[in-house]
Amino acid sequence: MALPLTEPVNRTILLLDIEDFSRRDDVAQACLRRELHNVVEDTLAEAGVERNMQYREDRGDGLIVLVSADIPKTALLRALLTSTPDALCQYNRLASSSAQMRLRMVLAAGEVALDPKHGTVGGLVGHDLNQSCRLLDADVLREALAKQETDCVLGVSPSVYEGVVRHGHRGLRPEQFHHAAVAVKKDRLDLWLHGPMLSAAPVPVLGAASPESSDVTASGAAGGQAPTASAAAPTDRGVAVTFSGANASFGGSQVLGDQTGVSGGRVIGDVVLGSVRREGRSGQS
Repeated sequence: MALPLTEPVNRTILLLDIEDFSRRDDVAQACLRRELHNVVEDTLAEAGVERNMQYREDRGDGLIVLVSADIPKTALLRALLTSTPDALCQYNRLASSSAQMRLRMVLAAGEVALDPKHGTVGGLVGHDLNQSCRLLDADVLREALAKQETDCVLGVSPSVYEGVVRHGHRGLRPEQFHHAAVAVKKDRLDLWLHGPMLSAAPVPVLGAASPESSDVTASGAAGGQAPTASAAAPTDRGVAVTFSGANASFGGSQVLGDQTGVSGGRVIGDVVLGSVRREGRSGQS
């Protein structure tokens, strides 16, 4: 006989995932799983979470932890920003290279129900939990951990940021959290990432030359005559571009179509076709 679906209740949702877990052998994985539970024990104890105020579900390479709404999220956040990194640092100092542990973490909140089945464990269901798992799987969180030297990285959901972080409670600095729009599967979500803001990839620009090296020479446009192609030898000051009629050649590749305002000749320097937003040479937009 199937057990009934429980009524959804509001819980603080803490998700943790071990980086590169599947690349380890069985012995290392077992070591990592045991240590993850130790780290979570220390973190929850620091936040004042008793055993009867939490629910844990082992996900192999991570944990789902539901915490009673009676526990202040400020206390959990302070523990995640202090106790968790300290516990990881102490462990990694003594662990072998194959057993080093780094964590992605998400703190969120929402309604969660339990759909238990005889002979199985788990059974958590809920839209808010699903969205939180999407945030944990976001590329921006993975990239943040990969680019930082810290042992863990923390992201919070919009509700946690708006309701707690942005108000600057003790031990929480809103300016240390940065907004990131993420896309996971078919969902478009918002995440607030703790730590340095990730730099955006530079937009590739044709012919990165200094201002004084740019020059344009045109020929063959007078008297209605068709422009003739001119030799365009590459230089170390920029990219040589040859215009012949309505076509343009970039280092051997041809751009077809109308070229408004270009009468032919040789162009050295920056060339922009269409609407492109570029940063200035000083690094400011």
